[in-house]
Amino acid sequence: MHADAAPPARKIVHVDMDAFYASVEQRDRPELRGRPVVVAWLGRRSVVCAASYEARRFGIHSAMPALRAERLCPQAVFVKPDFARYRAVSRRVREIFLRHTPLVEPLSLDEAYLDVTVNRTGLATATEVARTVRAQIRAETGLTASAGVAANKFLAKIASDWRKPDGLFVIRPQDAEAFLAPLPVVRLPGVGRATEAVLRGLGIGTVAELRGVERAVLERHFGRFGTRLHDLARGIDHRPVDPEQPVRSISAEETFERDLPLAGLVPAVQQAAQRVWQSLRKTERVPRTVVLKLKTSDFRIITRSHTPAEAIASYEQLRRIAVALLDRVDLTPATRYRLAGVGLSNFRDPDADDAVQPVLFDDPDSDQVAVRA
Repeated sequence: MHADAAPPARKIVHVDMDAFYASVEQRDRPELRGRPVVVAWLGRRSVVCAASYEARRFGIHSAMPALRAERLCPQAVFVKPDFARYRAVSRRVREIFLRHTPLVEPLSLDEAYLDVTVNRTGLATATEVARTVRAQIRAETGLTASAGVAANKFLAKIASDWRKPDGLFVIRPQDAEAFLAPLPVVRLPGVGRATEAVLRGLGIGTVAELRGVERAVLERHFGRFGTRLHDLARGIDHRPVDPEQPVRSISAEETFERDLPLAGLVPAVQQAAQRVWQSLRKTERVPRTVVLKLKTSDFRIITRSHTPAEAIASYEQLRRIAVALLDRVDLTPATRYRLAGVGLSNFRDPDADDAVQPVLFDDPDSDQVAVRA
């Protein structure tokens, strides 16, 4: 194959369980069905792990402070998470995936990519594979899943969200550009508030408008991510489904609308730590190292890291370490920062000698429950 030739066409399915943790609770406790269910501890620092669709109608969503969720919906039923049970269900769902293809890339306990370009069951189309997978999940677990079918991972993930819950949506290769054109740019992965604001300043609000901007212009404003934006606007994503890809890092970051001094970064660092902790609950691997990432107003990248003697055991511990790492930034007081982020890395398998599964919250107002694989 010529070096510049496009890779062969793929058939990708993205499967996403519907309100997974909350749905497991409603399945196992019939009295919760049809009621607004919030999977979380109640406490000052607790955050929502999942919300049923009945709870989402009140504006409740994952990573929201649990106390705010309680204010939004006083009649909501709060259920303590049971991650051992959720992992067991996730393993059953993964077994269903593997009946159809060995090329399964889990993203978390409740979603995965499947490459079904060639499938094990001899089904004629990727759409039929997705339909069969969803039917088997319903029959064998009592839960529903939504699926998206497309020629690459980016489009398949967008498609799986298109008809949630309990839906199936297909983006055919010849329809991809027309489908993407009217979407707001925030639907593209990696486009957050700060990137959206820059794009808006360039007169770009939709994917069609983004498609009209030259690659060089996007690279000038966004660096390497500009190249990614150029490709996504055209529905291009060459990433393969990688079944051997373990979680290596989890991170969250925010680019500010105006540059801030070091002392002004604490709220952003705390918020990033909360988002990272929420994401951590969806993987079975255990992190050892906390990383603080800052970007100065002149685009210098600063990182500081700390590896405690034992695995990170609570959100409060993660928050304390991340904030403390700010004290190790020794740039001049006049330095201003345009981005702050927190990451976890140096992951271990849960059965490694130095891996300890963390408790969910270290909070005097909430129960501490060890979560073990």
